[in-house]
Amino acid sequence: MSNSSSNVPRRTLLLTGASRGIGHATVIRFSSAGWRVITCSRHPFPEQCPWDAGPEDHIQVDLSDHDSTLGAIREIRSRLDTGELHALVNNAAISPKAEGGGRLGTLDTDTETWEKVFRVNFMAPIMLARGLIDELKAAKGSVVNVTSIAGSRVHPFAGAAYATSKAALASLTREMASDFGRLGVRVNAIAPGEIDTSILSPGTDKIVESQIPMRRLGTPDEVAKIIYVLCTETSSYVNGAEIHINGGQHV
Repeated sequence: MSNSSSNVPRRTLLLTGASRGIGHATVIRFSSAGWRVITCSRHPFPEQCPWDAGPEDHIQVDLSDHDSTLGAIREIRSRLDTGELHALVNNAAISPKAEGGGRLGTLDTDTETWEKVFRVNFMAPIMLARGLIDELKAAKGSVVNVTSIAGSRVHPFAGAAYATSKAALASLTREMASDFGRLGVRVNAIAPGEIDTSILSPGTDKIVESQIPMRRLGTPDEVAKIIYVLCTETSSYVNGAEIHINGGQHV
């Protein structure tokens, strides 16, 4: 592994929402580069995911629950024996659907759903970053918030609560970049478009044909590669950016 020589300390990534899609690809990308990866999700450790020390470095947490999130932060801090966290990737998100899988708009999303979506998609990222700020400072680390193309335009499948939470997360990224940057911690966002994962909605093929200049879906690894760059020295002066990974869908 590229990071295993004795004179290079092992770097640590904390990743939320690791069990599938972009999260899973991110685990593979970082662990294959020699990083220790601590994962957080509401699911138990997925046995089919092959990475070193997976079960030992997995924390089951309900990010929609304030106390559960605080408990996870305490557990994470106790596992960072060097007191350093080199990267935090806030990838976990929920996007509730209507009965039959339909889109939930502003008129039919109940208040409880709005609140739960914002707790997971917006509050958890800032709670984790603030709760681990000392460890991020010690490592001169990097935070990456995963936003979405749905945060800047009405999307045919992503619901209103999801879309507005991602727009808020993009704004939060700028605020964090201003505050955390003064402490030596960079904060950026990536905004994926249509990525080939298990959560694609029927009708995505029509978006590919009519809206994406590259005429194909992105792959989870194409997203993970950019996340990796934002957490390494290649991007050492990138702070407060939101990188669009969508094949030109936003143009």
